[in-house]
Amino acid sequence: MATPHIAAEKGDFAPAVLMPGDPRRAERIANLLMPDARKVSDVRGIGAYTGTVDGKPLSVMASGMGMPSIGIYANELFGQYDVRRIIRVGTAGGLAHKVKVGDVVVALGAHTDSAMNTSRIPGIHFSAVASYPLVAAAVAAAGDATNVHVAPVVSRDHFYGNPAEQIQALADYGTLAVEMEASALYAIAAQYDREALAVLTISDHLLDHSRDMSAQEREENFERALGLAVAAAHC
Repeated sequence: MATPHIAAEKGDFAPAVLMPGDPRRAERIANLLMPDARKVSDVRGIGAYTGTVDGKPLSVMASGMGMPSIGIYANELFGQYDVRRIIRVGTAGGLAHKVKVGDVVVALGAHTDSAMNTSRIPGIHFSAVASYPLVAAAVAAAGDATNVHVAPVVSRDHFYGNPAEQIQALADYGTLAVEMEASALYAIAAQYDREALAVLTISDHLLDHSRDMSAQEREENFERALGLAVAAAHC
């Protein structure tokens, strides 16, 4: 039963879906994790793959960039394909000195400057938070690693032109990273009574751009975050 944006049939997706932003990263993850992966959808160049990891079913699908894009796919996966949990495996910009390029942030919650969640419950400022069992599984998989952080992030509508004083204030309030999808994903998971998590590799830093990853490095350097995401997918 295809949707406007996914050409798969009912049952083609596993209960858990890993969701990077980049279609090339989705294909790379599928090939890395699942020798038995089969492509179940390819609408608009957004490949979706299903296979098994250690005998457990898993799917991988790209989300594209931004909350409207991940919102489309999350709604269709939760609402039409009976997906139970989505784990975003993406990149983020560091906001605070305590995180460095290459570190991983498990996003406990996601502030946002987007209006996407403001109309969900009139009169309420909706809190977009991760699902605790997925957070706990990712943290357990991280063990004693000092380069894995559990903290809020901020999901932005705009990649460019965000006020410097706002960035500093977010860091002062314990926000470690900035990205563009988690807040919408968490809200949609709550709407469907499903689970969601974002596990993010710091690919650049707003306080020091001298060590930013290249486009190729952003595509390839996700192994640590991927291991945590798989642990959350199969907890």
